[in-house]
Amino acid sequence: MSNTKDIREATEAELSFDPLVDATDITVRNMNGDVALNGTVPSYPQYLEAAAAAQRVGGVANVRNHLEVVLPPGDYRDDALLTTAANNALAANVTVPDGVEATASNGNLTLTGTVGYGARRAAAEQAVAGLVGVRNVKDEIEIWVDADPVDVTLLVHDALDRNALIADDSDVAVDTRGNTVMLTGHVATWAEHDAVVAAAWMASGVMDVVDELYITG
Repeated sequence: MSNTKDIREATEAELSFDPLVDATDITVRNMNGDVALNGTVPSYPQYLEAAAAAQRVGGVANVRNHLEVVLPPGDYRDDALLTTAANNALAANVTVPDGVEATASNGNLTLTGTVGYGARRAAAEQAVAGLVGVRNVKDEIEIWVDADPVDVTLLVHDALDRNALIADDSDVAVDTRGNTVMLTGHVATWAEHDAVVAAAWMASGVMDVVDELYITG
């Protein structure tokens, strides 16, 4: 699916098809597989889901999510109430370690603290993303590693080899510099892209992942 109009129409159809997205106020623009989402949605989960829906469409190589979350009047929470709700959600999540905290400002949550793995940082985001009143989540959680990685490159390669979503003939290259993993090469779909990035974040000793993967569509 290489035609600009076809990709745009397919993306619009996928957004309308997805029951978790109200696509009424979303417009789609496409330039050679570079898709931009503009307009408004009524919740932060819909903001995230709209991008995920666009990524499912064949031919989409990149998604620029410019959507704005405009909360319905009944979903607005003041900063103190939302801060309390977010910190309660973090405390109730067994995957999120102690010390991770949230602060709200006009519906925008900022997460701070330290964790040992990227997966735990992602868990903190997920714990608060669906709360009523959230317009955006800014993740400033740091990953702290108490020892140098044994062999991060080998760990990531092994994880990629095990993953059913990653083709055996994949040309994904893994380059480790200190505690930072750089990913380059080509993947066929967003699902494969996300699997590669997730595998890199799961490896022990990883503090940052630089994603330079190219999606062929």
